[in-house]
Amino acid sequence: MIEPDSLKAVFFDAAGTLFYLTKTVGDHYALVGEEVGLNLEAKKLDAAFYSVWAKMPPRQAIDGPRENDDKDWWRELADQVLSDAAPEVGELDRDNFFEVAYEHFAESGVWELYPDVIDVLRQLHGRFQLAIVSNFDGRLRVILERLGISKYFGHFFISSEIGADKPDPEIFRRAVKFLGLQPRDVLHVGDDPERDWHAAAAGGLSIFRLDRTKNSLRDLL
Repeated sequence: MIEPDSLKAVFFDAAGTLFYLTKTVGDHYALVGEEVGLNLEAKKLDAAFYSVWAKMPPRQAIDGPRENDDKDWWRELADQVLSDAAPEVGELDRDNFFEVAYEHFAESGVWELYPDVIDVLRQLHGRFQLAIVSNFDGRLRVILERLGISKYFGHFFISSEIGADKPDPEIFRRAVKFLGLQPRDVLHVGDDPERDWHAAAAGGLSIFRLDRTKNSLRDLL
């Protein structure tokens, strides 16, 4: 799949491409609820999360990092999830819930690598510049370190720090420019049709369409 003569760098999406949640978002939110003394229903939380996530408005790119590493954005999302799934929860409990949840999603055991990841990264490392391009925040570095794969990547282009989110192709343009490359020099690997495939293609990059029902990262090789 990869032609060494024509490509100099490979970008990877993070969640859904390299690693996945060990349980549903709702299950994790319910676990957090238990920690702060709340009895929350996982299925309701899960449905509310994806409903709220889909409605969060897209943000325009800015020149530089966004304030507070996007923590306020996550707070708004979590607050709306609780409003939809557990409207009886009061403001103080919501604050406690969010602070614990924010830390929870960077803890060991919350995320797990797909089985093909390490072997593929080992084979690509040294042959190409490898980088992450993700709609995440600074917690991603901790997650990748704990999963044992941060050492394979030379750069982390994280939306909260770069000031642009997928599916805005600007995040890819900025990443390519930072490396001193041309879009044609880069292949982006991701699982999301809009945020990865369409956005990277709009930025002029080659794309590898990861669909784990049909292929795997090993098909890169």
